[in-house]
This record gives sequence, C-alpha cells and structure tokens, in this order.
Amino acid sequence: KKKTVSFSSMPNDRKINSTAACISLMLEGCELKKVRSNSRMYSRFFVLDADMRSVRWEPSKKDSEKAKIEIKSVKEVRVGKKTPVLRSNGLSDQFPDECAFSIIYGDNYESLDLVASSADVVSAWVMGLRYLVSYGKHSPEAPGTSHPSLRTSWISSVFDLADLEKSGRIPVSRAVQLIKALNPGMKTSTIELKFKELQKASERPGAEVACDLFVEAYCELCTRPEIFFLLVQFSSNKEYLGVKDLLMFLEVEQGMEGVTEEKCLEIVSKYEPSKEGREKGYLAIDGFTRYLLSADCSIFDPQHRKVCQDMAQPLSHYYISSAHSACLLEDNFWGRSDISGYISALGLGCRSIELVLWDGPEGEPVVYTSPSAASCVPFRAVVGLIDQHAFTASAYPLILCLVVRCSAPQQRLAAQCLRKTLGEKLYLEPPNPMASYLPSPEELKGRILIKGKKLPPTCEDSEGEVSDEEEGWELARRLGQEDREAPEGGGLRRVRLSRELSELVSLCQAVPFQDFESSRRGQRYWEMCSFSEVEAGRFANECPAELVSYNKRFLSRIYPSPMRIDASNMNPQDFWKCGCQMVAMNYQTPGLMMDLNAGWFRQNGACGYVLRPAIMREEVSYFSANAKDSLPGVPAQLLHLKVISGQNLPKPKGSGAKGEVVEPYVCAEIHGIPADCAEHRTKTALQSGDNPIFDESLEFQINLPELAVLRFVVLDDDYIGDEFIAQYTIPFECLQPGYRHVPLQSLAGEPLPHATLFVHVAITDRRGGGKGHRRGLAGRRGRRVREYTSTKATGIKAIDEVFRTATQPLREATDLRENVQNALVSFKELCGLTPAANMKQCILTVSTWLLHSDSAPSVTLNLAEQYPPMEAQGPIPDLLRKVLTAYETMIQTSRTLIESADAVYGKLIQAQQAGMDFHKELHRIETKEGLRGRKLQKALESFAWNITVLKGQADLLKHAKAEALDNLWQIHNAGQSCGIGRNGSASPEPSRLRAPLEPIPE
Repeated sequence: KKKTVSFSSMPNDRKINSTAACISLMLEGCELKKVRSNSRMYSRFFVLDADMRSVRWEPSKKDSEKAKIEIKSVKEVRVGKKTPVLRSNGLSDQFPDECAFSIIYGDNYESLDLVASSADVVSAWVMGLRYLVSYGKHSPEAPGTSHPSLRTSWISSVFDLADLEKSGRIPVSRAVQLIKALNPGMKTSTIELKFKELQKASERPGAEVACDLFVEAYCELCTRPEIFFLLVQFSSNKEYLGVKDLLMFLEVEQGMEGVTEEKCLEIVSKYEPSKEGREKGYLAIDGFTRYLLSADCSIFDPQHRKVCQDMAQPLSHYYISSAHSACLLEDNFWGRSDISGYISALGLGCRSIELVLWDGPEGEPVVYTSPSAASCVPFRAVVGLIDQHAFTASAYPLILCLVVRCSAPQQRLAAQCLRKTLGEKLYLEPPNPMASYLPSPEELKGRILIKGKKLPPTCEDSEGEVSDEEEGWELARRLGQEDREAPEGGGLRRVRLSRELSELVSLCQAVPFQDFESSRRGQRYWEMCSFSEVEAGRFANECPAELVSYNKRFLSRIYPSPMRIDASNMNPQDFWKCGCQMVAMNYQTPGLMMDLNAGWFRQNGACGYVLRPAIMREEVSYFSANAKDSLPGVPAQLLHLKVISGQNLPKPKGSGAKGEVVEPYVCAEIHGIPADCAEHRTKTALQSGDNPIFDESLEFQINLPELAVLRFVVLDDDYIGDEFIAQYTIPFECLQPGYRHVPLQSLAGEPLPHATLFVHVAITDRRGGGKGHRRGLAGRRGRRVREYTSTKATGIKAIDEVFRTATQPLREATDLRENVQNALVSFKELCGLTPAANMKQCILTVSTWLLHSDSAPSVTLNLAEQYPPMEAQGPIPDLLRKVLTAYETMIQTSRTLIESADAVYGKLIQAQQAGMDFHKELHRIETKEGLRGRKLQKALESFAWNITVLKGQADLLKHAKAEALDNLWQIHNAGQSCGIGRNGSASPEPSRLRAPLEPIPE
C-alpha cells in the first residue's frame, strides 16, 4: 500500500520527516492558488512530473508544454510574501505570510507566485523544490531508495546495541524506553501508540519489533519538520550540514561573529549522535535538533549570565532587586512560620530586604513570619541567616531596611546583635560631605548597609524621638497591635529611637518626603525616602519628569499599599520607568508582576543590580516616562518575532477535569514605557497534541529597548478552570537573534523539564523598512515625508544661538542615515529578503541565482576596492539589473555616510558641549532674563531636550557608521566564501573596518 502524507489537517503523528515525504506529496499533486500580476487569484492543480524534471499545473489556457516550469530553470524558491506581486496592497491582507511562496525561474527571473492552504503545504513544496534544484544537474533517484543515510545507519546501530539476544527483534517495551531515552520529554503513551499503528499497517503484530519498524517509528516520532526544513535550507546536499553549511547557518541566521571551522567541528563532535557523522564533520537532523535545544543556542545572551554592566556608577543609577517584609507573611509558597523566605530571596539575587522589629516576649526583638502572633522568630536568628547567605548569589551590597516597632532597650539588643554577627561586613563609615553622589556597587562590594532613621545631630541623649514611617503598619493592624493613633492635624507619628541603632545608619538615612522642590534644595545624597505605591503612582502620572530627575541623585523605595492584604504585587514597570530603584516585591506571590521582576533581574549576572538607561542617569537629559512615541536620541527598534512551534507542553495545572488534549496559543507581551506596552497572540493550535505548530509572525516597535521586557505566555484555549500552561520572561537587551528555543517555566518561575517554544528573533532599526504592515512597494515608500529632529527654543538668546548652529548638522545626520537605510531596504526587497536580513544573506542569495543557471550572466564583486562594485559582463535580465542598481545605490550612500560621518559628528558634539558650558551658569542666566514659573520650567525642559537630541543624534550617526563598515566587511566575507568575489586578497580586517568613533562622555 502506497504511503501518503496528508497536509490539509495534518494530525500530530503525520510529519514531514524526510525529503522523500515532500516529493511524494508533490508527485501526487495538490491544489494551490496562482497569483497574477493584476492581483487576481486562480485555483490550479499543481503536480511534479513522474520524471521529477518539471512542475505542471492545470487547467490552463496555455498548451500543456507551456503550463509548466522545468526544475533546471528554477533560480530560487522564496517563502513568504517576497515578490512585488505578493507584496501589493490588494492582496497582502487576504492570506498570512507563511502560506505564500514564489518560484523564481528562467533567464528573465520571472516569478510564479503561489498561495497554499497551510504552512505545512508550503514547507513540503519549498523543501522538495530546493532538493530537486540542488540535484537538478544529475537526475535524482527517488529519494530514500539509495544507500542508507547517516541517520538510518545510526538508529540501526542503536537498535543493534539494544538487541541483546542478537535475534533481530527487541521487545516493544524496550523499544519504547529506547526512544524515550533518545527523546526525553516524549510521552510513553505516544510512543506505544506509534508502534501499534506501524505494526498494524505492516501486519506484524506482537510483543517484539524488528529493526526496520524501529527505524520508521523513530523517524516519524523524532523528526521535527520545522527543524528539518531549516536543515534543508542550509544543507548543500539536503541530508546533513557540513562544516561550511553549519558555519553559514551560525553567521547568517544566528548572528554569531568570528565563527571558525574549528568551532563548527566542536559543535558537531558535541551534538552529532552518529560516530560516522562525528568523524566526517557532518551534523544530521538529530544532532542539529540537539544543538538547537542546547544551552549553547539559548535565547538568553550568555554575556548577560555574568556581570557585564559598568558597576562603578553611583548606587542611585541602578535598579536594585528588593523584597517587601510581606515576603514572609503568607504561607502559600515559602511555608509557614519559618525564615526560609529570606534564604530564597537572597538566593534569587535580592539585594534589599525589609525587617520589621517588634518587642519579643523574652526581652529580645522578634520578626513575624506570618500574621499569627505565634509565628515570630528571634531577630538574631534572622541576622545569623542573613550573615550566612548575604553574598552567596551576589557580591554587591545588601541593604537591610529596618522598620522599628520595638522599645528602646530591645533596639539596643538589636544593634549589638547586628554589630556582633555582621562584623566587618557592616558599612559604618560616615558619608563624605564633599561628594555629590552615593558610592558605587563596586566600592561597596561585600558590605551590608542599614537603611533606617537617624537621631538628629542636636540630640545628645542615649535615645530620642524621630518621625515614624508608614511602612510596617499593615502587620500591626492584623496583629491587633496598632495602639498608636496618628497625632491630631494629620502629622507624622513619633517614635523613640536608641542611639546604638541610629549609629548603624550611614548611607541610607530614611527621611520623610516633602516635595520635589524641597528635595532639590535641601536633601543630601545619603538621605532616602520611601513612598507607598499610591503616592509614587500619583507622582509617576502627574509629574514623571520630576520623579526621574529626583532619582538621578537619591534612592527611592516603593512599598506595596497596605490594601494588598493578599500579598499581591504592584507592577514594577510603573515605577522603573520613572527611575525608582527599589520596588519592594512580595517574592512569595507568583504571577505576571513577579515574572517581570524575576525576568528583569536575570540580566547582569543576576547580581541584583541593573544599570538604568543612560537617558535616566545623565545630569542633563530630557526623558518623559509617559511618552507615546519614540524618544529624542534613543534609536527605536523593531522586534520581528516568529513563533514557530511548542514542545512537550504540559496540561494546565488546575484543569483536572480535562482530557489529555490541550489547544494552546502563545501570547507575546512587551512591558516597558507606555509607548512600548503591547500584546500579540498567535492562532490556536487545534488538536495538536504536546507539540503544536504555530508558525506565526509578530512585530513590535520598541522605543526604549533598555527598559523593555518580553514575556511569552502559553495558554489553553479549551480550558476548564485553569488556562495557564507556561511562561518565560526575558529583558529585550538579553535576546539573541536567530532560531532559538525558549525554556518555559511554571507560574512560580520553576523550569518545566523539556517544555520549550521554538522561535525566530530578528531586531532591526525602525527606519529599516518601517512598520511591516504599512510598507508597500519601494516606489510608494519614497514619498514618505522625512521627519527631522530639531532643537527647541529656550527663550534665552545666547543659548538659542548656540543650539541654532546644530540645525544643519542635524538634518545632514538624518539624511546620511536614512539614505543608507532606504537603499538597504530596497536592495533586500529585490533580493527577496526581509528588512531583518543581513548583508551576507543578500550577497549569498544573489550568488545562488547566478550559480544555479547554465547560462548565468557573469556578475562579479571586485573585492580589491574598499567599496566593492558589482560588475556585470554581457547582457543581464531585468530583475538582475534592478538588483545591481540597488546595490550600487547602497554602496554609494554607505560611502557618503562613512566619509562624511566624522565631520557631522564633530559639529553635533561641538554644539552639545557649547550648550553644556551654559549648564553651570543656567540659574544665573535665568535670574538675569527674569524667567519664572511656567516660562522657567519650559526653558529648562527645552534645554534638556536639546542636549539629549544632540547627544542622541550623534550616537545614532556613530552607530550608523559602524553598521555601514560592518556591511562592507560582510560583503567582502560573503563574496570570498560564495565564489563571486575576485581579487579577494584585499578583504579588509574587521577590526580596521569597525573602528568606532570616540564615545560621547555622559
């Protein structure tokens, strides 16, 4: 019985697991929609001829000899809407990108544009056609009939090892265990079902299986079509990746730099299971799948697994991972009446812990671990634990926030305990009155700071009165100990404080907040304020710029509202966007907010400190936390995210009544400044088992990348009681480009074994092609009105004249950058690639067209020149001429940028520095000009805007020059590796090409 592969509603057990399966589908034929240049679509039946030399379609008005394309004439097969016809506005919304593909054929590079019923059908046709094009010059055998493949030999050898009796058969139970061992995460029931099905089809039932059946079961169960499709795309022989293929994949798709053949051989020897593959340097489908699933190919940038940020900035320039005392109130996560919550929080890199001290029954202070009066722990036990675990996860300073609710005698005992237990770790040096900022985390490594109240210098007694903090009273209310009423007139409560405890406070002296003006005038850098989330939320909405400015010099701590009696969490992003360093979280309460906090502090080696964006740190900068669009001087970026598939997804925990089947979909969320917050979801994968295929592209614009977090959430569309399946949260700056697996986690942040999402990540500058859905043909894009960033008038003549000198350089900088970006996008589109493609991919694409043709026009890259021209000998077809013209435009605009950038950059920096010279004199000039109130505020805002714009535009130009040089290096590199380059010895050194402009001082 002939085996067929059904694609229309492909069940989980039917997969494209070989090129043979693709070609068998093409030989049977199927219906595809043919798209004409007038945007009309016609259904036609497409089939591969039995001799596998041409593809035909019917019905057709042409005679049968014309309604066909010969395989040998195919130049390229493109997936997605990659031709002018498929991109045209009339059509692009009628079908998804993944259901379209195009065959570029003939000497005139014509395109046959097709739309299939599903992405699976596209994959099969594209994979099959690419295979046939590769072997077009020597007619292929029917695939799979010749000598056994690398893979089959390896699986057979595994079977032979398990065949202890050497009878040629092994028990089904052993075969099941063997496949499970080779593919951890796969359900036993799935494997057993597959064996039953194959035994029935081959009419060989029984308790044992033969080798051929074992091989067939393994191939059908363990081949992931989306990875096989990827392998075929990069493999020169369509069966495995050689060293050169793998090197190409790593450089072009994965964005890795400096990859050598030695590195590729290391990967092969580490991940290829077959001995023959390891010896010959081949990576077949199983080794390739293992590599893509490994930590070496993680979505999380390995650079961020260790401390990688500048740790020498003042303490107020970092976000600090902080826990609220309520991390010990509830028992749903940490357990009741013990102090393991402290160990857990410190183990996760938490660097600020709150301790509320109460009078203990036996004369020494205690800390409560839950709202019941019985669950208190001696303060010294907690301090002992902190001493033990303070620096296990991070060497950077730990801040203990003391909230004192105990009597003066017990405060003395607490102070003695802290001194005795923590010893040298306690930071007790008085603040330097000559400094303007707090010391850095680097200077305070291994030290513990005490945050608390301090007696006024005028008090000489052993104890005195200080204003009380609001924080900590929610526990008192629940314990029924709130015996103090707020004083009349609504002032602050007063409490007694002992001198011993007061003397432990140095760099984090707690003071009450009055208003921003008073802080600007009188607050000293070592004094810090705590805000309730309600108060901080009001400031964040009503005066975000002032809160950002306040946080440049002073630490602020935000604690949850006492109304959160369920220990739920506030959204830390609401306060991070205004620069608030310490947002106290209830570590024991899982959910979105804790995911954001945990994901955010994963970066920078999970050390508990994350450097804030430069725009929030610089003394003079304009930043509006509630901006609805891109920020001056910060390059907006586009995140192109393709959610391809899911692996081994568990059932939702709370859905006990459900059967085994989940119907998952993926939500991708961006959390950051309001302009960036967005959410897109994939379609639901119906009846997909544990390994659904989504194959859906999502796009996000990110205006402040340094503050953005990407969260993947997998949910069940057909749920009973609980829809949550898994999640993973990652800072935008930690994303690695290319094909990556996302390691999914439970609601509580614990890893889910073998549960992953397979995705493709690409990041481009926003100008690199604009928003995908708005971009039509290249001609229309040219009519977009170019936006120029300009300076704003301050109303002070001398200052405005200085900034006016930058008007022309600002326009020039924008023109230089945008001309290159537009030329790049046109060139990429004509190559049939997306704006996310890199230059190496473009050159390789052009070279494959030329190498796949007997009558190829002679086109070469002259690598002897620094700006290599692409030269054609003899007549060339229209499409190729357009490509050469676009290439020439790109090279010329890049050359202009590279040669003019330094001069324009110099003018921008000169204007910025001249502006900064006025900064110290600003208050004197304002007084002289008589500026007050709203006018003064506007003048200060415009001044900060101008400084930010000039620095930002200079930065963008520096970045654009580096990218243009990098593109030239990629052209040289690709030209040499693909054979269309000549005089290649002059390939420029990457280090010489990539020489950056001088960094701009903050």
